[in-house]
This record gives sequence, structure tokens and C-alpha cells, in this order.
Amino acid sequence: MSGLLVLEDGAVFRGRSVGALGVAHGEAVFTTAMTGYQEVVTDPSYAEQLVAFTAPMIGNYGVSPQRSESARAHARAVLMRRATGEDWTRWLHGRGIVALEEVDTRALVVRLRERGAMRAAAVAGAASVDEVLANVRAQASMAGRALVAAVSTQEPYRVGHGSTHIAVVDYGCKRSILHRLSTCRVQTTVWPHDADAATLLLSRPAGVLLSNGPGDPAALPGEVAVVRELLGRVPILGICLGHQLLALAAGFDTFKLPFGHRGANHPVLELASSRVLVTSQNHGFAVRGDGPAVTHVSLYDGTVEGIGLAGERARSLQFHPEAGPGPHDAWPEIEAWVDGIRYAAAA
Repeated sequence: MSGLLVLEDGAVFRGRSVGALGVAHGEAVFTTAMTGYQEVVTDPSYAEQLVAFTAPMIGNYGVSPQRSESARAHARAVLMRRATGEDWTRWLHGRGIVALEEVDTRALVVRLRERGAMRAAAVAGAASVDEVLANVRAQASMAGRALVAAVSTQEPYRVGHGSTHIAVVDYGCKRSILHRLSTCRVQTTVWPHDADAATLLLSRPAGVLLSNGPGDPAALPGEVAVVRELLGRVPILGICLGHQLLALAAGFDTFKLPFGHRGANHPVLELASSRVLVTSQNHGFAVRGDGPAVTHVSLYDGTVEGIGLAGERARSLQFHPEAGPGPHDAWPEIEAWVDGIRYAAAA
């Protein structure tokens, strides 16, 4: 069945439907990751987004329950040059995901790089382009949108076993983060996004991890206020959106990137060691600022990729050290944070 992608600037890309029928609205973005297509679609940070893959063939190694980063799909649509494997397309169809192949993804990515990520609709089936475009332009922009409530857990739950207790604030937490914590032999309590500081501290955590998640960090003043209240009272590690919230709590600013950082090949400079990490990333907003608190910067555009607040025992990373999917250069980061907490407690 035919399908099409309509961008808010009026551009139309034709394709063939290989997923669910219907219309999916969201922000058109692209990822340069060569693998991890199932992880991408199930990553809560991709909520309200139509994801184009730059790799030419997607689906060639099938699907597996172990690869999902959450209990359901979060990307609104998938855009591909070629979908390979019936397991993949059946998986998309079964989860209600609009998916198009035979899309000119090269031209689409060039357009998004030149004009920025934009509102769009992916359509599987017959539709009037003019009507679809009018509906696209009526949609809200990603800037200013608070999306974490729709992807966060509603009730706290526990994962793993160990004498060290870590509290994770779930803004859209990936399962890979919880898995990495489990390998550190810690007991983790996962809390809803709106848990207050008093509740978190009452559980007596050795540290608090602020998770990844979707949307505009500046649209989350309540979450920022909680992080600000936690500063100096408990060790903190922020990842992706958690990094941005920590930065806002510390007085930095955030802004929307033209087309975001999404992929598994993003080079990041660790300033203290001059070491370059190849990292996994997925974010459309970034931290603006400089000074001694900045610990990592992007070698693509110089944006802040990490901050460290020694006096407040807090640090953060814009990239994904759990690498689900992606290279393992940053894998030691979560373990090093947990080891540091244990060392300080034993001193």
C-alpha cells in the first residue's frame, strides 16, 4: 500500500506502507545508528517523533524481546529506505506503528539538516496532501512540550539486589540503564517523574540517578525544582534529559538544536583527560554554557556533553553511557559513579 511523509514546509516524500495503517503526527528526525532499530523505536526518548533511519537496510537481524528498551513502542512512525525481514515489519504492524519503506531517506535527511527537524505526518493509505499538511501545521512544536508524564512509571518499583540503594527518577528511563545498575550489584528503586525531594530522600538512597526522557527540559520547572532541592544532599548522576535538568538546576540554559544528536557514532571530548569517546545519543535539546563545571563537549558542534558540580556531588552526561544501542566507550561511567559512592561511604 502506498504511503507518504508530509513535512510542515510542504515537502512530500512518497513510500510504501509496511506497518500499521493510519496517520502518525510528530516531529520528523533522523538517526545515524547502523544498528539498534528495535531499541530506537522502544526508547521513550523518541516519544512523539517520526524516526528516519539513515542506514539503507533496517530489520535485517530480526527482533527480540530482550532488545526492547521499554514495554511498548514510543516512536510514532518509522521511515526507511528498505525494510528487510518479515519479523521486523510484523513487529511494527503489531504495535500500531506507521512504517514506510522506499522513502528517499538521503534527500529527507539532507532537508532536515538544512532546515531543521520539523513537524510532520506519516500516512499509510490514501490521503489528501493538502488536508494532511493543514493538520501538520496545526500540531504543537516540540519546543515547550512536557512529555515525561506520558512515559514515566506511575508507581515506584524495585529492580536488582545489593546493599547499595540507588533511586532512579524515571523521566522515560531505558531498561539498559537499569540493567547497567544491576550489574553494579545495587538495589534500585524507580520513582515517577514527579516524586518530590522529601520522598526520594526518605527512601535513604546512596545516590539519585536522573534518567533520560523526551521533550523540552525547560518545560519541566517542577522537576528542575526537585533536582535543585536534592543538590548537595545526595550524590546525583544525570543522563540525557537528566543531564539537562541538572544543568538547569545549576544555572545553565538549554536550547533546541536544529536537528538534534541521534545516533551511535557521536564523538565527545572528555576535557580532563583529552580522551575522545564515541557515544550513543538521542536528544533534540542541549545545554548552553561554559566554565569549570563543563566536563565534556561535543566534537560535532561544541555543545555541553557533561557537567560536574564537585561541591554538590553531582555530575551528568548528555550521551548514553548504557549504550543501548551503541559503542561501549562510555560503559564504565555508571559503574564509576556507583564505585565512587561506595568509596565515599567507606571512607
